[in-house]
Amino acid sequence: MRLGRRSLLLAAAAGTATAATATSAAAGAPQGGPVVIGHRGAAGWRPEHTAASYTYAVQTGADWIEPDLVPTKDHVLVVRHENEISQTTDVARRPEFADRRTAKTVDGRPVTGWFTEDFTLAELKTLRAVERLPAVRNRNTVFDGREEIMTFQEVVDLARRLSRTYGRTVAVFPETKHPTYFRSIGLPLEPELAAAIRRNRLGRRECVVQSFEPTSLKRMTDLGVPLWQALGTTGGPYDLPSTTYRDMMAPAGLADIAQYADWIGPDKSSVAGTSLVTDAHAAGLRIGPYTFRAENQFLPDRLRRGSGANDFGDAFAEYTLYYRMGVDAVVTDFPDLAVMARRSG
Repeated sequence: MRLGRRSLLLAAAAGTATAATATSAAAGAPQGGPVVIGHRGAAGWRPEHTAASYTYAVQTGADWIEPDLVPTKDHVLVVRHENEISQTTDVARRPEFADRRTAKTVDGRPVTGWFTEDFTLAELKTLRAVERLPAVRNRNTVFDGREEIMTFQEVVDLARRLSRTYGRTVAVFPETKHPTYFRSIGLPLEPELAAAIRRNRLGRRECVVQSFEPTSLKRMTDLGVPLWQALGTTGGPYDLPSTTYRDMMAPAGLADIAQYADWIGPDKSSVAGTSLVTDAHAAGLRIGPYTFRAENQFLPDRLRRGSGANDFGDAFAEYTLYYRMGVDAVVTDFPDLAVMARRSG
């Protein structure tokens, strides 16, 4: 256990505010409110994982921006929600890549399509991003075809340019996607991510690493940056088939997580009406639920407005509810709304 994390645990056990203060400073949290994390940028307003999405997120107040990491055939980390890219790029309309369509099993699930690990970076750079949810966010399709796939290095460079422009530290929040799968095919994510963090000298205020797989995080405990254990709603992490997310969110499970991580990131549904916020803080962990969205279909019934599933509901009320629960961060497709709610108290 690192000294910083041991100090946090002791402070939490003593019932002081030292743990929250220390972690806030280390992880680049703003003064006076929870961290606002732009989920894949500002995915509610721009196609996800694009320079336009990340830039808009920071322009409207996001503290961190989140790139999901997958590898190319030549082992370069690029940012896509999944390694299967037919929903987020125009690859299906590219006849030169028609023969790359294939079927695979990823984390035990059959998937058919086009996969980043079958393309070199140069080939991926010829593709263009498209809106992943065109039926939900039709307005975003106007940006289809305008942005190329970014590397993780390009996201780091962008975050630093935006930090200089706006006079505040913008942290990157990379997630290792399907790390067990990629390790099995000889394209492990962790060595490349660790090399990038060291090469760029990313410190505790500039980078927080997340994963749903504990084994992936434990491979990176020596990087000197905060680690974030993401938690699903059903089942458990793919690398630990005998462990459930429910077990991990119990007090004993949280104590185990605190041995290697600084944060937990549960689905927001796991927070409402439970003691998870209190239990996480008692274990010396900070907590940042995901994913906050503005459309009715993603909001509780009482906060929906209008008759359409994709109409905007009362997102401000939802942010206010979770802020009052004491969460330390929110992961959101609409960072501008989260920042406005934070400002209004």
